[in-house]
Amino acid sequence: MGFKKKIRFIHKWLGLLSGLIVFIVSITGCIYCFHDEIKDITRGWRIVLEEKKPYVAPSKLQKQTLERYPGADASMVIYAGKGRPAMVYSTINEAPHYVYYNPYTGAHLHTENLEEDFFYIVEMIHLYLLLPPQVGRHVVGIATIIFIFLLITGIIQWWPKRKKHLKDRLLVKWKARWRRINYDLHNVTGFYISVVALIIAITGLNFAYEWAEDAIYYGGNLGKDYPEEHAEPVVDTTLTRKDPHAALDKAFEQTLRLAPTKGMYFIWDKGAKAPIVTGSYPDALEYDHQTNLFFRPSDGAVIKVQRYEDKSTGMKLREMSYGLHTGQYFGLTGKIIAFLASLMAAMLPVTGLIIWWGRRNKMGKKKKKAAL
Repeated sequence: MGFKKKIRFIHKWLGLLSGLIVFIVSITGCIYCFHDEIKDITRGWRIVLEEKKPYVAPSKLQKQTLERYPGADASMVIYAGKGRPAMVYSTINEAPHYVYYNPYTGAHLHTENLEEDFFYIVEMIHLYLLLPPQVGRHVVGIATIIFIFLLITGIIQWWPKRKKHLKDRLLVKWKARWRRINYDLHNVTGFYISVVALIIAITGLNFAYEWAEDAIYYGGNLGKDYPEEHAEPVVDTTLTRKDPHAALDKAFEQTLRLAPTKGMYFIWDKGAKAPIVTGSYPDALEYDHQTNLFFRPSDGAVIKVQRYEDKSTGMKLREMSYGLHTGQYFGLTGKIIAFLASLMAAMLPVTGLIIWWGRRNKMGKKKKKAAL
């Protein structure tokens, strides 16, 4: 068996093994791509009138949430942008919720149960196939690794022996029979999306495996590690936390002072035994170029500042993963490219299955003729 025949054999069986999962993950990624834009159009509570007033203190929003939903966990407050609501991420009756408020007045706007949200369900299918996360992430992760091999073996098969045949490999013969069109669609689209699909697949592994995150981190740093940048500072647990609300508000005030032009903020109170963590981003709903600050939970004093500019290349690359995976990092153009690449990736298992089925039937007919 020649080299290309071996590659074709591997490609065929890996494709049949993972095809359904690749289709589901690709099509859900495609649907999820413009979720923010669609939600902004269909959900009025996601937009507020910008005012020249300071944001309502996070402790006030936490207090309102706990009064409205006794027993809820309201440890994280997100200020999504000057023209957007503040959100308290809460666990209410064991289900994740976003509780939306006007960031300038504190008025309650809406409470959203994420488990009933269409795009959240799509995201859970994309990440875990709605299986328990510890199982689903491995199923999706293994299928993603197989998909990476499929892209590589597909390019090896696609590559022409002679340069004069290159043009034929780049175009779909639309006037040919439907089987030939299907064959060309599989090969030509696979070639054109290969680079983008590889980036999406590799960054997608970050959400399944820590070793994938580590590989990007160490790769970006050329093998070097900077332990201080990914180590959470230790807090003195012997200090009494007299007023957690005052500490939270002080931490947020200092974050606004240290990063006043940022477009989005979060503040996370993890209790008396861990630092209060805040994050700031240049643009609303874009999770890149993150600056983090850590505060003492007893009094809100700064204990660590981690600016985006000071992070290592590996850390920056790791934090870029979501933006690269969704195309968000390159704005609307990037999202359109990611959408089209995901749509075409979803087509590959379908066109590949048709090719396999056609060849199988053809071989079956030849065997029948030989038997006669």
